[in-house]
Amino acid sequence: MFNFLQMFRMMGNLPKITQEFEQLKERLNQLTAEGDAGAGMVRVKVNGKMQLQAVTLSDEAVKGGDKELLEELILAATNQAIERVRELIAAETQKMATALGLPPGMNLPLPGLS
Repeated sequence: MFNFLQMFRMMGNLPKITQEFEQLKERLNQLTAEGDAGAGMVRVKVNGKMQLQAVTLSDEAVKGGDKELLEELILAATNQAIERVRELIAAETQKMATALGLPPGMNLPLPGLS
């Protein structure tokens, strides 16, 4: 259970917490995750800022001529990549929280990633 003594200790570690947060933001900027759909017909890449970095369409996807199917595949691949990068962000955040001795399950706000 998180109590006032723990909060007092955290305040003493404020410079370290700030430094760890900056390092975390740098690591998140370097994270990427990929998603694919349609047996690889569509691939997308998302970074740790939740920005779409790349979309790759196979020749088969383009030649198919089914616009609605292609739109659905792009959407599915993008959602998959976003979910994967969120998992990576959660893991990195948990590593930082553990290193700082923060209580498990404490949700840390990450600017720009809400």
